Amino acid sequence: MTEIQRFDRTELLADAEQFMGQYRTLKDLGFINKGGEFFPSGVHYPPITMYPPITQEDFFKGYQLPEDGLLDIYTHIPFCEKRCLFCHYPVKLGPGHELEKDRYLSALEQEMDIYMRQLGIDKIKARSILVGGGTPTYLTPDQLRRFLDYFVKRVDLSKCTQFNYDVDPNTLLGPDGAERLRIMRDYGVDRLTIGVQSLNNETLRNMNRHHGVKEVLDSIEESRKLGYQLNIEFIFGFPGQTIDSWIDDIEMAMSLDVDEIQIYRLKVEAYGDYQGPVKNVIEKQSLRVLDDNETLMMKRIAINMLTSRGFTENIRRVFCRTKKHVSHYAWNQCCMLYDEVGFGLTAFSSLRDRYGLNTQFFDEYYAQIAAGKLPLNRGLVRNEEEQKRWAAILPLKNSYVQKKIYRERTGESVDNFFPEKMARLKEYGLVVEDEHRITPTKLGAFFADEVVQQFYRSDYMPVARDEYAEGPLNPYLP
Repeated sequence: MTEIQRFDRTELLADAEQFMGQYRTLKDLGFINKGGEFFPSGVHYPPITMYPPITQEDFFKGYQLPEDGLLDIYTHIPFCEKRCLFCHYPVKLGPGHELEKDRYLSALEQEMDIYMRQLGIDKIKARSILVGGGTPTYLTPDQLRRFLDYFVKRVDLSKCTQFNYDVDPNTLLGPDGAERLRIMRDYGVDRLTIGVQSLNNETLRNMNRHHGVKEVLDSIEESRKLGYQLNIEFIFGFPGQTIDSWIDDIEMAMSLDVDEIQIYRLKVEAYGDYQGPVKNVIEKQSLRVLDDNETLMMKRIAINMLTSRGFTENIRRVFCRTKKHVSHYAWNQCCMLYDEVGFGLTAFSSLRDRYGLNTQFFDEYYAQIAAGKLPLNRGLVRNEEEQKRWAAILPLKNSYVQKKIYRERTGESVDNFFPEKMARLKEYGLVVEDEHRITPTKLGAFFADEVVQQFYRSDYMPVARDEYAEGPLNPYLP
């Protein structure tokens, strides 16, 4: 940890307040809904809650592996010590689930075997790997070793450029934590994403996190000793946070020995398979939710602070010291549109022209695998129109649309992709275009979720038409 460099807060606030004038203008143009309701876009189109049922047979019908055979891999381990108030994922909580964890690990191993049989391969050739949750390090060291042992026997790591684990600070501390760090390193894990969420002890308590600031600092130090690349995550807009406490968080974060800093806006409403407790707690305890004005000022301030100290936003909301530190898994899936397979409860597979989701229910997950079937229960094989939307929405939200890749994924030029809408976004300074790509401007990148919602099919829109002003940027316009 280096000395914390302080910022001129008056200057940061003045810039953020001025920026909010642009926000109000965009509302008047119909670009942002009147209530300022936030709906995240990014790794899913259509939205994750809107997929119809699908069978394994229909999902894989006509699918062929990429020419090089490479796949990005996500694996989900749904266990945690406590329920964080902001979490929208189904998980098993507490220390009394060791037998359940063993059962889950057995099912996960079988799921990988079923998937490989479906694809007709003996090993999965990994381009990159992400293991998430839940807290995937909330396993005993023996369970962690067991999982990684069978995992790497089924995965060819020879072309894998990054092996990332999402972790919790406490699981990296003490004798067990030290052993977990050694085990992951021994099996090729080279990057950790630590769920910090805040560097304010009061905010951490309000979030129901089971660690404090000291544990965060200690976990970073212990991870660095073993040479891990480090990403740390933060949430902004949480009840009880203030702009001042948020500035404190970012100032301190930049003083830490980490490679990447990621910021998330609090999502109160469920955007996936489970409604997190934050909504109920807010209603029952009458907590004041930060309004969109305060929340977006926090975002603007964080971006200005990070970029002024040499961090670059290579993927939306993710700021790296150098481009080599970017998440390969996220870049490959959302920007390059490579094929990705997912294992475990709620995991998804995003393949060339289709998307499949695993069940969110433990009993169904176990039953499907016991029957020799993949636990898929929702998904979509995209038609030509939806393929074009998907091939533009994901990269435009997360970085930029590469014209060559768009043509490879759709067979068409991106010049034919909603030219009137694209012209309006250019006219109002939200995107720019050159010979090779279409890129959000600085303003467009800030409102990337709203930029890509311009291209949603109307029945996939998260907010009704009458919630937008009838201006030239109303997303319901053709």
